[in-house]
Amino acid sequence: MAYWLIKSEPEVYSWDQFMKDKQTRWDGIRNYAARNHLKSMKKGDSLFFYHSNQGTEIVGIAEVIKEAYPDPASPDPAWFAIDVKPLKKMARPVTLDQIKKEKKLAGMALVRISRLSVQPVTDEEWQVIMKMGGMESVS
Repeated sequence: MAYWLIKSEPEVYSWDQFMKDKQTRWDGIRNYAARNHLKSMKKGDSLFFYHSNQGTEIVGIAEVIKEAYPDPASPDPAWFAIDVKPLKKMARPVTLDQIKKEKKLAGMALVRISRLSVQPVTDEEWQVIMKMGGMESVS
């Protein structure tokens, strides 16, 4: 299993809306690096759900439930979507400021290439953020 981070502006699609929907298609990605990450995701991979622009914090944990397929929101077959479902809200949101202050997370994509909307998370980064967020497990 791999770990990832996906971003959404809360005014566009919030964690609360995601929880109400119970699952969603993650589409509309138009960055090549982010697209390649979507294509690499496997069913069962875990995701941090990050509120960007407002809040700038990891607010929940989600899971990939359907691997990459052509994005129905685009006529161009070069773009892909995945389906995801929410698992759990973070006990404590983990802010971008907290992440930047944690030395173990200095190499994290969120810190290095902050504008990328879909990014990988290493096993160590996942564990550090889970601890920071008061999460022991997602089960």
